[in-house]
Amino acid sequence: MAENDASNVDEGGRTAAAEEVYARLFGPRDTTAPGDDPELMGILRGFIFGDVFGTGVIDDRARELITVTVLACLQALPQLRAHVGAALNVGVDPVQVREAIYQLAPFIGFPYTLNAVAVANDVFRERGIPLPLPDQGTVADTDRTAKGREIQAPLYGTEIADDLADLPAPFAEALPRFLTEFCFGDFYTRGGLTLAQRELLVLCALTTIGDTAAQLGPHARVCLEVGNSKAEVVAVLVQCFPYIGFPRTVAAIRAVKSL
Repeated sequence: MAENDASNVDEGGRTAAAEEVYARLFGPRDTTAPGDDPELMGILRGFIFGDVFGTGVIDDRARELITVTVLACLQALPQLRAHVGAALNVGVDPVQVREAIYQLAPFIGFPYTLNAVAVANDVFRERGIPLPLPDQGTVADTDRTAKGREIQAPLYGTEIADDLADLPAPFAEALPRFLTEFCFGDFYTRGGLTLAQRELLVLCALTTIGDTAAQLGPHARVCLEVGNSKAEVVAVLVQCFPYIGFPRTVAAIRAVKSL
């Protein structure tokens, strides 16, 4: 993936670049259509599509998976609908879109996840994509604990179990086991996304929901350990910036910068 530098684009070039990116994602924009807030929308297009999309080492497909993840966490469902379509337009496989949303369940809960899945499925139907999409599960009830632990233990050790060990029974045992079975066993074992992709998208989810302490640091570390470069991780977090704001983005970047 080639690195871009939006700082070298003049204002005329920035506007042209923003329009070109917008067209790749959503199709050509009708510049004659009236709008209620044309100034704000011009600032939005210039910043998101002219600046952010031109900065960093990630491609359009990665950017749209990140954006889908962030918008699902925010429950910004009209924007999510648009960006699910944009993800398909730039070549993201529908299974990847679905997996990016599915794996949010341990972080944002099932109601928000189901809302986002419903939006994605509506877009798939509109595009003539048959549902349900191909299965990606690889575990059963009999091995989800062991398979989850196989992924979790080398990356995170026993830090959650150690931290919760002083809870009253049965929670000291149950809560760490739920994490192993549910987050890692049910979701991280699925196909459709690589482990490196899953960790990047989880980092975006944690950044979006405002986790700046307990989980953000460990997940930033693991993002690097599973093969993502620091430049990629920072670029991914910068992609979140237009949707979640500066404070949360910088808090996450600080967690990465210190690694």
